[in-house]
Amino acid sequence: MKLFRFGEPGQEKAGVVHNDVQYDVSAFGEDYNEQFFQHNGLERLKSYVQQHKEQLPQIPAGVRFGPAIARPSKIICIGLNYADHAKETNAAIPQEPIVFFKATSALCGPNDDVIIPKNAEKLDWEVELAVIIGKKASYVSEEDALAYVAGYALHNDYSERAFQLERGGQWVKGKSNDTFAPVGPYLVTPDELGDINNLRLWLTVNDNMMQDGTTANLIFKVPFLISYLSQFMTLLPGDLITTGTPAGVGLGMHPQVYLKEGDVVTLGIDGLGTATQTVKAYED
Repeated sequence: MKLFRFGEPGQEKAGVVHNDVQYDVSAFGEDYNEQFFQHNGLERLKSYVQQHKEQLPQIPAGVRFGPAIARPSKIICIGLNYADHAKETNAAIPQEPIVFFKATSALCGPNDDVIIPKNAEKLDWEVELAVIIGKKASYVSEEDALAYVAGYALHNDYSERAFQLERGGQWVKGKSNDTFAPVGPYLVTPDELGDINNLRLWLTVNDNMMQDGTTANLIFKVPFLISYLSQFMTLLPGDLITTGTPAGVGLGMHPQVYLKEGDVVTLGIDGLGTATQTVKAYED
């Protein structure tokens, strides 16, 4: 299945794509949150769509897409998970996954504006494959890990590099500003996406190609990441793991390039759709 959420911020409704048509399934009565995934929501929704497909209202064109999932309990990020990205930033290849968090308040819609924070100097982009957990996971084996996945989504891990690297070493400060976690447009279930180890992911700034990579180059693959993280924390249904970015970020360029007001960032991943964000300055 291909799920999405639509409507004004804070008032999003549930939607689903069926036979390439976008439908409103808000009458199902649930949002795509922890409770939905925990209680077999994907299967129940699939049955609902089959039973009511003739009555489902279509979504009108131009409606805003919200984040593909409701606010999760955790947004867990993996740093330096592509060898080419580690090389361009002069970082060593990690021996174990580098783990940090992004505040859940950074979550926003895939086409919402990205806001330059107050006192920001170095706003950067990072196209990433996001994994959405489908059921509670603790001490999961790598062999069983994919059974805990609800689906996948497109994510831009926006980063303010000065906050991240020049303000005391805590990456989370450069990752958590409002609008720094656009997710979507879709959550796509594993059966519909295909081989997650062979997905093209790309990003442009003002139509100039900046990133063009493949998940085949992930250092730590999705099953390993789920198993690894579950050794340190319980993963809850709806939690989001974002798996790292390939080469082509502004930090790695010579000279470095950062986003400015008016820039337009467009990104996509095979099977997960595309998103476009316009850079806006913070306003009091």
